[in-house]
Amino acid sequence: MAKKKRNNKHPVLKARLTLSQRASDALTKFVGSWKFIISILIFLAIWMTLSTIAKLNSWDPYPFILLNFVLSCLAAIQAPIILMSQNRQAERDRINFKYDYSVNRKAEREITNMQKDLDDIKEILQKRNIP
Repeated sequence: MAKKKRNNKHPVLKARLTLSQRASDALTKFVGSWKFIISILIFLAIWMTLSTIAKLNSWDPYPFILLNFVLSCLAAIQAPIILMSQNRQAERDRINFKYDYSVNRKAEREITNMQKDLDDIKEILQKRNIP
């Protein structure tokens, strides 16, 4: 059986994403996972162990200045990419909020109309029961 495609009528979800937008979403999804946190911890442990124990031409001695530089560059590159993805999510949330608000207003109008109809029916029934 063929897999059905979801029909998203949401304007932001329906829009075609550029390569950079898809990449920022993918990076944000990966960076916000336990897989990334654990892999970064393993990378840091290996870096510090190799740099400390392997005294042969140690490329980054104890204060690990090179490691700090690498991590700072990583953070400087990741931050704006993650912000781009969050901005797009905020736009989707705003559109969803507007849609929910309009649905709630419509439901409120319908409930008010139904209440008015019930009041009219109640009034008619009361008139019929009065001698």
